[in-house]
Amino acid sequence: MSIGSWAGVREQIQELAKAPGATAVFGFSGHGFVLEDPLSEREVDQLEAQLGVRLPEDYRAFLIEVGAGGAGPGYGVFPVRRAGDRWHWEGDGADLLDPDRLSEPFPAQGPDPARLVALQEKCPQEEDFDEEEEFDEALGEWERKWEALMWSPERTVGAIVLCHLGCAYRQWLVVSGPERGRIWSDDRADDRDLEPLLGAGQEPTTFALWYRGWLADAVRTVEAAR
Repeated sequence: MSIGSWAGVREQIQELAKAPGATAVFGFSGHGFVLEDPLSEREVDQLEAQLGVRLPEDYRAFLIEVGAGGAGPGYGVFPVRRAGDRWHWEGDGADLLDPDRLSEPFPAQGPDPARLVALQEKCPQEEDFDEEEEFDEALGEWERKWEALMWSPERTVGAIVLCHLGCAYRQWLVVSGPERGRIWSDDRADDRDLEPLLGAGQEPTTFALWYRGWLADAVRTVEAAR
């Protein structure tokens, strides 16, 4: 079976859900190896018409052949659902995604590292303040500047947040721009900028490689737990 084919994957996951060792897989508590129903090709066409962008082919095929979300890396692939005539993604951090800006090129380059270092050096230290209230006020002002720099909506235009790994770590699929089709890791909770997720040979990770890698690891974990 080729890396671009999803034949048999939904059935394989349904079998894993019944395996005695399924609970040993990281993230099981979030997805329970349950998949959303697949979308029809017409529904995906409607989704893309709303977004103004064609989804990467492997992710597009996954939605149609496997499911609209559910069992997958981390605590599961965020499901895409329709409310009325509007489509949206649901999950812990899905609100970071702006569906109206997915056609804009994803910026491979984030905040200027020099600006980040300079701002970090200015982080208030409690021992430098006589009053706790003064420290809290200064820290609050610094945090607002830091968030404006690190968590600007401009940082993730052109990308879909796919899943969360716990502790506010997330992963994104780029759908527009030169990085289209590739997965990026979001460790901004640790004050690090987004980075491309790379394979063992430093090759870019596509959605298919990302998902199939998780599935292979899940199978090994279940077999070991048996």
